[in-house]
Amino acid sequence: MHQVFLGIGGNTGNKHDNFDKVYTFIKNELGEIIKRSSVYETPPWGFQCEENFWNQVLFVVTELSPEELLKKIEEIENRFGRERGIAGYTSRKMDIDILYFDELVIETDKLTIPHPQIANRLFVLVPLAEIAPEFVHTLLKKTSLQLLENCPDKSMITKVE
Repeated sequence: MHQVFLGIGGNTGNKHDNFDKVYTFIKNELGEIIKRSSVYETPPWGFQCEENFWNQVLFVVTELSPEELLKKIEEIENRFGRERGIAGYTSRKMDIDILYFDELVIETDKLTIPHPQIANRLFVLVPLAEIAPEFVHTLLKKTSLQLLENCPDKSMITKVE
């Protein structure tokens, strides 16, 4: 079994329903959800829009390879209307990012693990530090808490009740 951290988030549609649906898809198709962080609301990152995002980090165990996991994630995102090939960041119902996969380092045209923006995104680091504060970034050799302390992102982040 592989240990995976996934970042999930979205800002359109019924967010409660979208999160409930994605949990079901993940459990049925990717693996067992072992831990879930709280859900956090943040402004869009990298673009402007009216609707804030909800973000969360999940700790999942899976039997899938990184490539199989990515393929299944893309299929799930497609069910939420995700359109690939659009340049830049856009609003969406659901986005799923592989943050870490075991302690692997992968860099291909389709997949980069660890996710290259982890250290720069408060909406990833706050929930990641909540469920895995001492997890060490494979390349940067810093814990989630250390990365959070040094994160350049100063966006507003609020726990969703």
